Amino acid sequence: MRPSGRQLNEMRSISIETGVMKHAEGSCLIKMGETHVLCSATIEDRAPSFLKNTGLGWITAEYGMLPRATNSRNRREAAAGKQTGRTQEIQRLIGRALRAGVDRSALGERQIVVDCDVIQADGGTRCASITGGWVALRLAMNQLMKIGTIVSDPMVDHVAAISCGIYAGQAILDLDYDEDSNAGTDGNFIMTGSGRMIEVQMSAEGATFSRDEMNALLDHAETGAGLLVAAQKAALG
Repeated sequence: MRPSGRQLNEMRSISIETGVMKHAEGSCLIKMGETHVLCSATIEDRAPSFLKNTGLGWITAEYGMLPRATNSRNRREAAAGKQTGRTQEIQRLIGRALRAGVDRSALGERQIVVDCDVIQADGGTRCASITGGWVALRLAMNQLMKIGTIVSDPMVDHVAAISCGIYAGQAILDLDYDEDSNAGTDGNFIMTGSGRMIEVQMSAEGATFSRDEMNALLDHAETGAGLLVAAQKAALG
């Protein structure tokens, strides 16, 4: 039934390669099927001004897509002079998701910027960015602890994100572009390693959905998030 031939609850292949950028404190290349995202984490010694004298750190994110990440060329947003609303929404989502997995008091008054650059897009770029961004963030935190800048680990849990949707009347896991563009219902689920939810984005694209269908998507999301957390752990050794 699925264009890819996958089962309803079958993920695309997952690959996370760490240490792919020489100068970044943390980096990885995550591949979820044909969606490839380069993620890096940069440590800055100062927190934003609104956190001055609070003792709290901050995690923020920037997201971008290379011009030929898709089947036709997209103009660079820098050349256009402004970010699209979609880009702003996604990078805010990534930041919110990653902060949910961090004890900001243990981080202290410093900021970590997570950059997510989509090299190739085939659906689920925001989910891959969050999942890979967490790995880059984890590696950056390891550096802070290794040199003694912080004494306790600020990372309280894994964070992973997965898409699910209703395609051809069936609840499916991990949508690629063909499925995403034709899904009746589309959802993104951000979860912790312990199975708690951080954020759920669901919308009816072409048809409304029932409570039972939503429950089926949640079941798929739990399966997918568990597999992504396992991939994160394997990548980090």
